[in-house]
Amino acid sequence: MLKECAQHGYFRAEACPVCGQAGRFLMNDRELDHLGRILTGILRHFPDRYGLAVDAHGWIDAGEIARAIARRHPAYHWLRPIHLLAIAETDAKGRYEARDERLRATYAHTIEVDLDLPTENIPDRLYFPVTSDEAGIVLEVGLKPSDRRKVHLSKTAEAARAAGAVRTPEPVILEIDALGARTQGIVIMQAGKTVYLADQIPAELLKRFEGPLGPPEPAPNEPA
Repeated sequence: MLKECAQHGYFRAEACPVCGQAGRFLMNDRELDHLGRILTGILRHFPDRYGLAVDAHGWIDAGEIARAIARRHPAYHWLRPIHLLAIAETDAKGRYEARDERLRATYAHTIEVDLDLPTENIPDRLYFPVTSDEAGIVLEVGLKPSDRRKVHLSKTAEAARAAGAVRTPEPVILEIDALGARTQGIVIMQAGKTVYLADQIPAELLKRFEGPLGPPEPAPNEPA
């Protein structure tokens, strides 16, 4: 459930986690899940299906998105920019960025965008999940994008394991020398709360992660 507290902003719960007030209802869980998937699809993959276009940096006006969704899905005739901004601002993984009534996805694009994301305070080590069959090949040739525009790296080994669990029950975790990558001039950007992006990572900066893993993180429920 998505609600708004007059004092503390948007939240996904029955009551505001700060003050405990019930807040103003915005949408139920089913609507939240469906609209989140539509929003992600528009911002990452197919804005043209809704008669929309992203700008060079991936932004679209929230009002234009709301009107486009309502036209294609009349059940959402009530949709306003506030609902989309609330989805973006309460997303636990930071899949969206909201600025000046505009929205964009922060990662996982299949359309061409120039993501001017932060490049400061990048961890010295990042992580990437592969299957056991892929591990040897990747360690030999390095990491390159496959179905996305950039390589998606995780902040922690646990986050990488959760991401990899979508594809295989026991992913092999690779450790990336992110400090060495930056020394070589490879740009690494922070996208979401635990996701970092790079164009590629050379093989010499990769190794198998051998350290202990903490408790599993929930596998990401990535909208299409």
